[in-house]
Amino acid sequence: MTGKDTRTTAPAPASGVLLRADGEVDAETLAYARTKIDAVVGRPGLPAVSGEVHLTRSSAPHAGRPWSATAALHVGRHEVVVLAEAATGHELVDQLQDRLRRRTDKAAHAGRDDRRAAAPPWRGGVGSASA
Repeated sequence: MTGKDTRTTAPAPASGVLLRADGEVDAETLAYARTKIDAVVGRPGLPAVSGEVHLTRSSAPHAGRPWSATAALHVGRHEVVVLAEAATGHELVDQLQDRLRRRTDKAAHAGRDDRRAAAPPWRGGVGSASA
């Protein structure tokens, strides 16, 4: 590791989601992010989740939104990719949590038959005349 390399990695919890950071990301923001990510992926009824979340803080003082995040997760058989940018670390993590929750819910419920409309009677669905 060189003197200019500012990459840090938080240990992966039982959820299987790795949290990585580039730039001057403080420990408080990493802990806050870990709590929020674990809350999203640790919900009951969600299939196995694995992947990586990458937080970055730009060192450029002129950047309007120096914080950015990329999350690439596997939720069951589906891949979820979420991007976020914000002015502060807490704002970024809150945006990331909202987007991850929405996308993981969508991935968890994708392909379920209970969300489809019933087949019409002329296609042999419920209440068909030939039944």
